[in-house]
Amino acid sequence: MTEAIEHFHFGEGASFEDYGHTNGGVAWYARDLAELLGYKEFKSFENAVNRAIQACIALKIDVLGNFTQVEREIDGHKVRDYKLSRFACYLTAMNSDPRKPQVASAQAYFAAMAETVRLHFQNAENVERLVIRDDYSEREKSLSTTAAAAGVTDHGYFRNEGYRGLYNMPLSRLKAYKGVTQSTVLLDYMGKEELAANLFRITQTEAKIKADRIYGQQALEDTAFDVGRKVRNTMLEISGVRPENLQLVQNITEVRRELKKTQKEFAKIDKPKK
Repeated sequence: MTEAIEHFHFGEGASFEDYGHTNGGVAWYARDLAELLGYKEFKSFENAVNRAIQACIALKIDVLGNFTQVEREIDGHKVRDYKLSRFACYLTAMNSDPRKPQVASAQAYFAAMAETVRLHFQNAENVERLVIRDDYSEREKSLSTTAAAAGVTDHGYFRNEGYRGLYNMPLSRLKAYKGVTQSTVLLDYMGKEELAANLFRITQTEAKIKADRIYGQQALEDTAFDVGRKVRNTMLEISGVRPENLQLVQNITEVRRELKKTQKEFAKIDKPKK
């Protein structure tokens, strides 16, 4: 065991494993995990739990089998809590505040348990990417529906204008610039920052179409371009980095596959012994 694993406990008290509750399997209370990860208020920690649930949904892994909302008594008071599987604890730790040293220790602890984690999930950003990518797919469908109702007849041109506004080039040229084939789904290789910028771009494009009651192919193309350009200018103002120069990362399809393998590995660890 590494030093990080050895120190994954409550001060000088019991370890993470000691806090597991056995009832047809092993589960941990979210409030116990919050304390272990250095959170003083459960409300702020619950944000990490909710993001972990979103990741579980994106993976199409049974949410109720990993996150169960319960009521329990603490110091004579009934409080709302969650029972978390080992995999749920892992996802929650990956979505917790990275500035807390306890969170880093927890991530190292889980990484030492599963080969898939050691190989692919040292960086918590991959889990966040998964949620953003899934959200993008849903919001893109919504934008397409809104655009069609507003008079878009060629969705390819409409979509391309959004990219041209954000990247100063159409999608086909952007793929060549980033060194990938034309058949590549570029969004699947974007890092968290770039994915989030594109998600913001399409949600704001839809919002503007609705708010300004924009209608017609050319007007909608102009809107997609203008919103993309404003997002680009904001990124340049804040970070100074052109979005087309952001580095591509691991294929999100591999992230999904390896996370599912991790869930299976963790489930085996806590499977009731016959």
